Amino acid sequence: MSEQHVLDQLFATVEQRREDFEAGGGDKSSRTHRLFQAGVPKISQKVGEEAVEAIIEAMRGDKKLLIDESADLLFHLSVLWSASGVLASDVWQELDRRQKISEAEERASRKG
Repeated sequence: MSEQHVLDQLFATVEQRREDFEAGGGDKSSRTHRLFQAGVPKISQKVGEEAVEAIIEAMRGDKKLLIDESADLLFHLSVLWSASGVLASDVWQELDRRQKISEAEERASRKG
């Protein structure tokens, strides 16, 4: 049995919680449930906040807090993807596609 990447496990958990939320179930006191309840605008705001906090810790040189804030950012980004109908595998495929082309080709592909 192959190991599932921790980010895939995180996304699968978030997806399950979204499905539970949409079905009217799940743990209504959980942070994930409250984020889905608040909707994409609030989730987007949280992604931005966590990104800024990660940047601040990087600038301060605090590796431990950068790790903590990065984990928070990845969690909130996973919730945003789920709420927006984006699959983690779609993001992984796009990253894979970009690795196979030059940086100049990748930049040019986004201008169109």
